[in-house]
This record gives sequence, structure tokens and C-alpha cells, in this order.
Amino acid sequence: MKAITYSAYGSPDVLEYVERPEPKLGPDSVLIRVKAASVNPVDWKILGGYLDPVLDAVFPVVPGWDVAGVVEKAGASVSEYAPGDEVVGYVREDLVGRGTFAEYVAAPVRTLARKPANMSFEEAAGLPLAGLTAYQALVKSLGVRAGETVLVHAAAGGVGSLAVQIARALGAEVIGTASERNHAYLRELGAIPVAYGDGLEERVREVAPDGVDAVLDLVGGEALQVSPSLLAAGGRLASVADGAVIGLGGSYVFVRPDAGDLTELGALVERGELKVEVASVYPLEKVAEAFRESMAGHTRGKIAIRVS
Repeated sequence: MKAITYSAYGSPDVLEYVERPEPKLGPDSVLIRVKAASVNPVDWKILGGYLDPVLDAVFPVVPGWDVAGVVEKAGASVSEYAPGDEVVGYVREDLVGRGTFAEYVAAPVRTLARKPANMSFEEAAGLPLAGLTAYQALVKSLGVRAGETVLVHAAAGGVGSLAVQIARALGAEVIGTASERNHAYLRELGAIPVAYGDGLEERVREVAPDGVDAVLDLVGGEALQVSPSLLAAGGRLASVADGAVIGLGGSYVFVRPDAGDLTELGALVERGELKVEVASVYPLEKVAEAFRESMAGHTRGKIAIRVS
């Protein structure tokens, strides 16, 4: 099969488009013919070696955790899926090695759900990691309820845009920070946009004078540090970007594969309450260019990789 690999940590320049053996199929996995994958910031952070303290790498590494594709074969113990089923997955295992930027991936069933029928493969590939991050932070960590007000930092990005929609589906009012060029987009998603930067606290207070019930931080740094002052009495704080949140009385969220949560996201999509905006699409052999776009930090929505 064709795949993207790297044999040592580094920049996108070390990525190679090569021929690799088809992955072996374990009893609890299915072999997926990959139709599309998507780029997340964690992909190039792993490439750069930043996660080496917590994740062992088996070189050469095939990067990528998001996938949308078609089941080719099912493992001996798998009853959930059969050949021909269309699936999506957040295929993160305990080691970094056999990722989704390839023509085939062997994916444990615990990482998968059925692909929503009303999504393209490129849209579906953008759902798993970003959608699960937003869902698990809002539902499991922050416990957002109908009638509450939620502030989402970096609301126009891949995770943020999904978080806005999920919070709205939960019945919450949403305030989202973003650059002014993305304010119209946030209004389309149902959020009240505010500009980030100096004066953020005052701008949020203009919208929510008594404070907000929950803050979801997706950027860390200054945005996180000002967040406790924006909370109403009993308000909750979570960050997916900065472990300093714990010292501020909040919780740190690291997304995990969860077939049930991914199925819930698919249901939101099928009900028309959640959509994935695809900012750009690259062919498999151009993953390095896709990484560079992600690293620039200005992408609205998701960057997709079309595989087959």
C-alpha cells in the first residue's frame, strides 16, 4: 500500500510517500480501506517529538489518527462490522506507528463508529478527534446543561467550531473568541463572537455581565489565565491545551477513543445539529503541505487528506 512515513522525528521535510506492507489484522480490529483522513495539530507535534515522553514510537511511523473509510475485512472476534460498512474512527493506540495516512489501516473496533450517511468522506474524517475532544470536554468534564452560557476560546478552529455546535445542541448559549474575520462564521454556527486579545474580559462581560457558567479553553496561555475571572459563581473551567488549568481550579482534558461518544456525534450530524467545515483537501502524497498549513495556525475548520 501507499503510505506517508517518517523514520526520525523532525519537520514536515522528513515525511516520505512510500510503499509499505498492508497492516496485519488483529482479532479485535477491522481492516479499513481509507477514503480520507484529517490533520490535527497533534500529528505534527508527534512528528516533532513533543509527545515522546508519553508515547513510544515504532519507526517508521505512519502518522494520523483520524479516518473515514470502508471495511475490507473483519477480525476473528468482530461482530460489529462487516466488509462494505462505512466507518469513521479516532484510531489512537498505545504506541505511535500504524496511522491513518495510508491506503489501509487496521483499526480496533473500540475506536470506530458508523459513518453518518449525510457526510462526505472528507467531512467525516474531520469529525473523530476534534469532535470527541469537544464532546468529552463539554459533556463529561464541564457537564454543560441547557440554559447555561459557555465561553469557547478559539471557537472558529477545528475543535472550536464543533464545540460551538455541540454546546448549542445541548441547549447552551455560546460566546466564542476568534479573530474578527471569523465573526460572521461564528454567528452562522449560533455563537456570539468576541475578539480575543487585550480587553477580552470587558468584552465578554458586555455579553454576560454576571459571568459564564463554563469556559472551554482551546489555546492556553493568556486566554486561559483570564478565564477564571469570567466565571459566574459555581462556574467550571476546562482546557485541552494547557495543563496550567489544574492550578486554576479547572480540569485538563486529553481526548480518548470512545465508540459510544463517536456514535453520539454521528447522531448529531444526522439530525443536522453538527457539521464539519473542510478548509482544504490534499492528496495523500501532499501531507507535508497539509502539515505546514496546520502549523501556520490560521485554519478555519479541518484540513482533510483524500486517500482513495
